Amino acid sequence: MDKKKLIGFYDYTVVLTYIGFLASFLGILNVTGEQYLQAIMCLLVAGVCDLFDGAVASTKKRNRYEKQFGIEIDSLCDLVSFGVLPALFVFYITGRHATVGLLAALFTLAGLIRLAFFNVQEYDRQEKTEGRREYYLGVPITVSAILLPLCFLIYSNLQLNSTIIFPVMLAVLGIGYVSGIEIKKPHALGKIIMTLVGVVEIAGVCMLAF
Repeated sequence: MDKKKLIGFYDYTVVLTYIGFLASFLGILNVTGEQYLQAIMCLLVAGVCDLFDGAVASTKKRNRYEKQFGIEIDSLCDLVSFGVLPALFVFYITGRHATVGLLAALFTLAGLIRLAFFNVQEYDRQEKTEGRREYYLGVPITVSAILLPLCFLIYSNLQLNSTIIFPVMLAVLGIGYVSGIEIKKPHALGKIIMTLVGVVEIAGVCMLAF
């Protein structure tokens, strides 16, 4: 690898990943300030970035280092966006109880394990084939970008007194992350459906804001 003035890569193939990370970090700041609606908005932005960053990256022929960097930076961003941010969100919105804190920690750990295992699999897969991945092993960590806003909308619109919905979501997702179930990777139609769900959630969040 050639020496660089700045380490890393900064072309258009990683821009969405970087934007997603920054949105997630802003979301964490909003959580600590108990600005939950703004935090959900940041999570949705990160989810949209993650939905399309792979498609953008595939438009350029990348060398081995660029591909490996893309895998690593995407997973690190996913851990913050869809692991740390949702965990802190649930911990704060439920009153920062120790039990929920432990659950949030285990949820984040499950996400970490899932992403590390995915990377190991992906390196092995790319050595054997140049085709696209067809299946995920375990629930993708990005699912939290859909479920947490949905839970928040249910919680807000029904004016629930109990916040049990959030810890249950963490527990179910955390188990799903480290499970051995195979899930088919969504193609164009699946991405369109997820995009529409995201649009509906964004509309719902905007209605709450105004």
